[in-house]
Formats: sequence, C-alpha cells, structure tokens
Amino acid sequence: MIHSDTTHWLKLIASRRQSGPVELPSDATPKLRPLKGIRAVVFDIYGTLFSSGVGDISLATEQNRDAALKRTLSDNGYELADKSTSVRFDDQLHHIIKCHQQLRRDGGIQYPEVEIRSVWQELIESLLGEGLISCASPKDSSSLAIDYESRVNPTQPMPGLSNCLAGLKDKGMILSIISNAQFYTPLLFETYLDKTLKALGFCTACAVWSYKELEGKPSQALYRLSAKRIKEHHDIAPEEVLYVGNDMRNDIWPAQAIGYQTALFAGDRLSLRRRTDDIDCGELQPDLEITSLMQILDCLS
Repeated sequence: MIHSDTTHWLKLIASRRQSGPVELPSDATPKLRPLKGIRAVVFDIYGTLFSSGVGDISLATEQNRDAALKRTLSDNGYELADKSTSVRFDDQLHHIIKCHQQLRRDGGIQYPEVEIRSVWQELIESLLGEGLISCASPKDSSSLAIDYESRVNPTQPMPGLSNCLAGLKDKGMILSIISNAQFYTPLLFETYLDKTLKALGFCTACAVWSYKELEGKPSQALYRLSAKRIKEHHDIAPEEVLYVGNDMRNDIWPAQAIGYQTALFAGDRLSLRRRTDDIDCGELQPDLEITSLMQILDCLS
C-alpha cells in the first residue's frame, strides 16, 4: 500500500460517501448486442465504476470550495490567521493547478494533468509564506489531498460493480483501466469492495493513470499506451478490447480511434456525457450502450 495512513484514509472516504441512489438518466436506453472475440475489458473509473458527486475528480473548478479547504487545513493541525478570512484559499489552489497545467501545455501537451500532491505542497508553502496559516507539525500533502477530495467529491460504487468484476474475472477477461485520476483513486476499490485492484483481477501493469503520465483524457496517447501495454503483457490486439466509459468525448472517441470496441455507460444521471454538440462526437456511435454494468456480461460470449 502507498502509505501508513491508508486505513485512516479508507475510513475517511467511506464516512463521506455519496448519499442517495444512483439515478438513471432520463434518456437511458440499453443498446446491447453480442460482441465476439473480446479478451480484455478496460474501464474508466469516475462516472463509470464509481458514481462521483461532481462526475469526475475535483481539481480546478469555478465552484466555491473555500470553506471545505479551510476546514481541511484546520482539521489537520493548521491554524488559520485572522487575515485568512478575507482570502480565498481555493482560488490559490486552482491558480496553482492552472499554472502546473500551463507548464505542460508549454511543453506541447494538449490535455495536461497535474500530480495533486505537488500542487498541495506548493499551496501549503505559499500559505505559510504569506502568514495565512501556521502549523507546528505540518501534515503531508497526501493526507491533505485525500481529506479535501473526500469532502468535495463524495463517491459510491455503481450498482452491480462487484458482481460485474467477478463475472468478468470468471470469464477469463483481462481487466485494466484508463482514468483521469490521482494517487488516491485506487483507494476507492479498497474502500467499497475491500479488495485491491490486483485481487479484483485488474492487470496493474497495463493500467494508465493520468496523474502518472501528466496527461489527461481525451488524449489518444493514453489509449495508445494502454493498447501497447495490453499487447506486450497479454498479446491482445486492440480489436479484442472493450473499453467502457461514460463520456463520448473523453472515453468513446479516443478509444475507437485506436481500435478498441466501446460501451457507453449510461447508468448514472450525474456522469453521462453524450456531447451531442461536439464536432468529434456528432456521428460517433459506441458499439454498446449500457445502463447497468452487469449488461457487459450479457454481451460477451
């Protein structure tokens, strides 16, 4: 595991889980058919395997998250100076994120991603330097990032997730991931399913995480890297892979472009993104449209 505080983190995420049932979109209609020759299934995470309060991970956003950020700091031993009441800490957080992203753009990356621990470290150093906070024993950036994320972006597993993964594993499918994610994203599986990715049947060597590549969806580079790893580790060609995601632009479009078969997950009102006005998605059709993860099993021989 990634840190000695893991047990605390799992409890924190669970205690702030999303409340209420996962609701189907009003236009949700399954479009199913048998798919032959599929040997691997690759998943998006946020909005596909887990319902998210904001539909994705919550990095730079226009929403006012100042109270949540300041509470995160105070709950982790930071004392806020009196003058901090007139300063939006979340604006500073978002500014740092955008600066990190711009550095990547300047390096030629069209869809830049950040490593959120570096962002938090820079934020804390800035706030300390400005005299806006003080702390005798500063917490590490990992703990702060998880505490804040679990406050502003509650999650819960999609209905049928555990049974779907078990069924795919029983069918001998190779499982993998392409996700706009941060270091804490794998903790969702341990929080809600009480198993690591490897124990659930995922090939961790094939997984592609945006925070590790410092590049995000819909970059086709992430999907090409996924295809390369699956070919190298399992000798599986792109046409033998089914990719499942909730966003036509970020998921279906780049997955189809590199040869994956695709399933649009339309099982969560909060996360479904059809992108009908997007020039790249106007004529795009997934191979499947599913409203339940269990429907994947019905389509694979």
